[in-house]
Amino acid sequence: MLADRVIEESPRLRARVSGQSGLISRAQALEAGIGGEAIRWAVASGRWTTSHPGVYLTTPGRDDWEVRAVAALLFVGRPAALAGPSAALAWGLERREPESVHLVVPAGRRASTRGGIDVMRSRRFDERIDDRAWPHRTTVEHTVLDLGMRSPLDRVLALAARACQQRLTDEARLAQALAGRPDQTHRALLRECLTDLGTGAESAAEVRYIRDVERAHGLPTALRQEHIGSGRRCDNLYDAEQVVLEVDGRLGHEGWAARVRDGIRDRGSARLGRVTVRVFWTDVAVTPCELAAEVGDLLRVRGWRGSVRPCRRRGCSSIMRTAA
Repeated sequence: MLADRVIEESPRLRARVSGQSGLISRAQALEAGIGGEAIRWAVASGRWTTSHPGVYLTTPGRDDWEVRAVAALLFVGRPAALAGPSAALAWGLERREPESVHLVVPAGRRASTRGGIDVMRSRRFDERIDDRAWPHRTTVEHTVLDLGMRSPLDRVLALAARACQQRLTDEARLAQALAGRPDQTHRALLRECLTDLGTGAESAAEVRYIRDVERAHGLPTALRQEHIGSGRRCDNLYDAEQVVLEVDGRLGHEGWAARVRDGIRDRGSARLGRVTVRVFWTDVAVTPCELAAEVGDLLRVRGWRGSVRPCRRRGCSSIMRTAA
């Protein structure tokens, strides 16, 4: 019987192939009763194409990333899962398609590989895989932390904030995953910063503001992601002083439409007697001490009776004396 007819006449097999992006492995075909001769004819006639040895695309013409990812999983065989940049793309944490499909398999497993497929091994494979998601992949939490290994702190913070914003995870689950990774890059700082994500910070820039500007210099603690009317929220609200402080990173503040939304929100705050100030990535990342002095001056003008204290950065004391 023709291979395509076997698939068409078997609802179960048809559903399986459809769920695999139109792909089928040789082992699956043989198990379903499609003989070797029928497979060879399907390939020779062009009705099927070979994605990898023993992996066939039953709907020729598709060449998207999902097909490549599932084909790699079928070629390597179970157990295996997407990892690193490939898992991040599958979760929607990244938009750029990686050049290779990145897979992880158990440490003791031998797995075939070839060009375009990168295979790594993990002793904690079973703990770090979300096998309910398809294509199988590392959990959101371990995907974020894997990509943070040997990367700048801001990269993993941005990914963690994005995952929390999309409600794929929360800071408690991220912290739990981090607890089981003693060799994680920036582990101590990450543990501290996850607490700030839990209080409402939604980007690496916002976490930096809380840690390096507000907390490090003794500024009052703002309300995070506070509603300020008409369904709008702000990054930081110093309620007693009626100061709204927005931390504008690139994400969410690009383009004319975003600027218009920000302007509407600022005018709404002004009508309630609040002053809105905007700080940017370079302010919090490059000159946090100068920014703390400026924010302290603004809060004092609005009634704050406290004082800005120097942080541990070299030169911060003289900056503060000048600001005072």
